[in-house]
Amino acid sequence: MTSTTSLSTVDLTAGAPAHSPANSGEWWRDAVIYQVYPRSFADGDGDGTGDLPGVTAKLDHLAQLGVDAVWLSPFYRSPQKDAGYDVADYRDIDPLFGTLADFDEMLAGAHERGLKVIVDLVPNHSSDQHVWFQEALAAAPGSAERERYMFRDGRGPAGDEVPNNWQSIFGGPAWTRLAPREDDGPLGPQWYLHLFDSTQPDLNWDNPEVHAEFEGVLRFWLDRGVDGFRVDVAHGMIKAAGLPDWDGQVAMVEGTVEEASEASEADPSAPEDGSTGAGNRGPMFDQDGVHDIYRAWHKVLAEYDGDRCLVAEAWVEPLSRLARYVRPDEMHQAFNFSFLTAPWDAATMRTVVNASLSTMEAVGAPTTWVLSNHDVVRHASRFGLEEIGGRQLNGIGATDPQPDAALGLHRARAATLLMLGLPGSAYMYQGEELGLPDHTALPDDVRQDPSFFRTNGAEPGRDGCRVPLPWVGGAPGNGFGPTGKTWLPQPDVYAELAADRQYGVEGSTFEMYRAALGLRRAENVGAGTLAWVDSLAEHPDVVAFRVADVVVVANLGATPFALPAGAQVLVASGELDAASGELPSDTTVWLRG
Repeated sequence: MTSTTSLSTVDLTAGAPAHSPANSGEWWRDAVIYQVYPRSFADGDGDGTGDLPGVTAKLDHLAQLGVDAVWLSPFYRSPQKDAGYDVADYRDIDPLFGTLADFDEMLAGAHERGLKVIVDLVPNHSSDQHVWFQEALAAAPGSAERERYMFRDGRGPAGDEVPNNWQSIFGGPAWTRLAPREDDGPLGPQWYLHLFDSTQPDLNWDNPEVHAEFEGVLRFWLDRGVDGFRVDVAHGMIKAAGLPDWDGQVAMVEGTVEEASEASEADPSAPEDGSTGAGNRGPMFDQDGVHDIYRAWHKVLAEYDGDRCLVAEAWVEPLSRLARYVRPDEMHQAFNFSFLTAPWDAATMRTVVNASLSTMEAVGAPTTWVLSNHDVVRHASRFGLEEIGGRQLNGIGATDPQPDAALGLHRARAATLLMLGLPGSAYMYQGEELGLPDHTALPDDVRQDPSFFRTNGAEPGRDGCRVPLPWVGGAPGNGFGPTGKTWLPQPDVYAELAADRQYGVEGSTFEMYRAALGLRRAENVGAGTLAWVDSLAEHPDVVAFRVADVVVVANLGATPFALPAGAQVLVASGELDAASGELPSDTTVWLRG
C-alpha cells in the first residue's frame, strides 16, 4: 500500500522522460471530442428515439460543458439492424433521425458555437438493403455487381460448406449462403462474407469501384461542411489473398500494453509485412492494404481547408501496429484502446501512458485518450467491478456480477481527471459528464444488440451503455423527449443523475468535468509536454506528472497520502481533507505549485 509519508518537501518540477505532441496548430491535436449516439442523446419528435433536432436542441449543453468538437454515430438511411452501422445509403439521413435539412441546421448550430463536427463512416460493410447488394443478389455469379462484395463459392462437392472457417464478431459463421437460383454455377448458390451481422455484407476493397464510391461519399459530406470522419472498423476492409482459414478468435474489445522501450521502436519506414506483425489479428484485419486507402483519403481531405481529420477505430495491437495508421500521410488520430482497457492499477497506467506517448511521437501523431464509447461498458460501471477486462467490457447482464456503483463513480471521476490532464486529444462518450452507469439489469426482452441474439444470449451486448440520456430528473423519460418514451428503459438512478440535477451544483460530476475542461483549455494542457514527477516514483499506487503548469496526482491505491504543503488545488475528483492535507484513495487532483 501507499505510504503516508509527508510529501511536503517534494520537488514537483522534476521529472523524466518528457513527452510533447508535435503541435503545429491543427485543432484535432489537442481537442476534446464528445461522442453523440443520436438515438440516445435527445428526442425531438417524441417517438422515443433520439434524432438530429434533439441534438440541435442540446448544443448549448455541449458548449457549456466546454468540449471542442462533436462526433456523431451513424445517422444514415438504414434498416437499423445494427443501430445504423448497417448503412443503406451513405448520402442520406434515416427518417428516424430527420432529414438532410435537419443535419445542415445541426451542423450550422454547432459551428456557430465553435464546435467542430465529425461524422461516422462505415466502409467495411454496408447494409444488405444497400442498392449495390440488392443488385448483387439479382445478378449472376461472376458479375460486376457481385464483385463489389465478397461472394465466394462454397467448399465441398456440392458447395454447401462455408468458404472458410472465419467467425463473425457477433457470433456464428461469417458466411451466409444465398437462396438457389437458375443461373447458379455447378457448386450451387454462392456465399457472402459478413464479419459482423448477416445483414452487413463486407465490401470488396480490391475493387476500384468501391474506392471511387467512398471517395465520393467523403466529398459529399466535406462539401456540406463536416470537419472529419471517424472510421468504423478502420483495420478492416482488406482481407488476405485467398481468404485462408484461421483458427484464432476475434473480439472487438481488447487491449495490450507494450513497454515504452519497445513501443518507441515504431518506425514509419518499417517494412509493411502485415502477415507476421505482432498486431496482425488474422487474415481479415490489419492488412497492409488498408494504409493505401487512408493515404488516398488523406489527399481528399487535404483538398479542403480547415484541417479536416480522419480518426481510426482500429482494434489493433500492439501500439506500434496502431501507430502505422497515423503516419503523416494517413489518418490523423487513432483511438487508444490500450488506455481504455487498462485496469485500475497505477503501474499499468504509467506503462500505458508512457508507451502511448512514445509510440505516437515516433510517427509525429498525437495520442488520443478514451475511457468509454457506445461499444463498451461505461467506465462508471467498469471501475466498480472486481475484475476489469475481457467479457466485462462487452456488456453486463442482470445475472452477472454487478458493479459497486459508488466505487465505480468515484474511480471514474478520478480516471477522467487523470485522462483530461494528459497531452493530446481526448474523447468523451455522451452522459459520462453526468456520471451515468450502464443499465446492468436490462431485461432480455428489450435488448436489440445483434451480438446478444447471434450468441443466444451468451453475450449481453452493448445495449446497457446505449440507454437514452436523462435531462430532467423525475420527468417522464427523465426529459429525454416530449412524450416520455424511451427506446430502451432507463435505470432508476438516472433520475438523480439527470443534467438538471447537476447544473451549478458544486461537486457534481458535470461541474467537475466543466471545471477540468475549462482549466485544460486555459492552461493549454492538451498541447503541453508531459514530465513524470520522479519524486513520487517511490509510491507504487500514485500516478503523478506535470503538463504545462499543472501537476496531476492520482491515488489509485487504498491508503491516503499527504499532498505537498502550499500547493494550490485547481480541481479534484473527490472531497479532500483540508485538515490532514491528504489525497484520499481513488482520487485525482490537479495542483499548481
